[in-house]
Amino acid sequence: MLRTRLCDLLGIEHPIIQASLGPWSSAELVAAASNAGALGSYGAVLRSVHDLRDQLERIKALTDRPFAVNLSTRPFDEEAFRLTLETKPALISFAHGDPGELVGRAHDADVLFMQMINTVSQARQAAERQVDAIIAQGTEAAGFGGAVSTMALVPQVVDAVDPIPVVEAGGIADGRGLAAALTLGAQGVNIGTRFVASTEAAVSGDWKRMILSASSEDTVKAEFANHVFPPPSREGGYQTLPRVLPTPFVEEWNRRRDEVEKEAQRLSSELLEAVRGGRGHELLPFTGQSAGMIEEILPTAEIVRRMVAEAEQALRRASTFLP
Repeated sequence: MLRTRLCDLLGIEHPIIQASLGPWSSAELVAAASNAGALGSYGAVLRSVHDLRDQLERIKALTDRPFAVNLSTRPFDEEAFRLTLETKPALISFAHGDPGELVGRAHDADVLFMQMINTVSQARQAAERQVDAIIAQGTEAAGFGGAVSTMALVPQVVDAVDPIPVVEAGGIADGRGLAAALTLGAQGVNIGTRFVASTEAAVSGDWKRMILSASSEDTVKAEFANHVFPPPSREGGYQTLPRVLPTPFVEEWNRRRDEVEKEAQRLSSELLEAVRGGRGHELLPFTGQSAGMIEEILPTAEIVRRMVAEAEQALRRASTFLP
């Protein structure tokens, strides 16, 4: 069995985190991941406090295992943060900006805090904030990310923040990716796109099928997104762009980037309405480059089981290269 310091820190069996799917998160997916021995993560972004409370209660009804709640500075919701602290998940994960005093507030509530970063300097800042773990996310990942590849980013972050556990994110869809992360010094992996294409993910079947048919090179950065998405609502926001599959919406506004600022309010409303109506994938189907490795929709437990078995096999095979 693979066991790392991350497993000990979070009380999980496998060093795998099901990444938050933001407003597309579902209690069923989170519980399925946690029940499989990984760490499920629920996204609080763009949810009302009433809805968030209901979903967190549902997660607790579906699993007695540890789970995480993900919050973001795009936008930051103080009420959602306070509710999360009251719920006392095993972990708060935070993205897209400097967490500042939020780390201390989480620790005061006996909740662990994990920060997602995209550069080494951001990792050092997170370490200064005394976070419990750091996600180093490479540009291959879905969602908002930076420009540095996972392979180049992770070893640098591991060296910069030792002994804080580092979690690798970006470009991972099978056990070989998990094995590679461990050899780079990471203590686990944070995986999104592979879990979007799972039975329990509460997203459109069309989005799942788009992932199955996509190659890695199909994914693109939505270059106009910073004018359309809520800007960082706290100081110290990171400069990031989301990775998505191309749609007519993406292709049009990547082409018309010089006009986006004038249309920002209209486009923001259009996107928010689509997300709330379950059609967000028709405009911006967040998808990482790992899509090229995903060929079938599987139950979450099977994804976790295969990933662990493949990682163990890959590490055993790698050991044969030693004299």
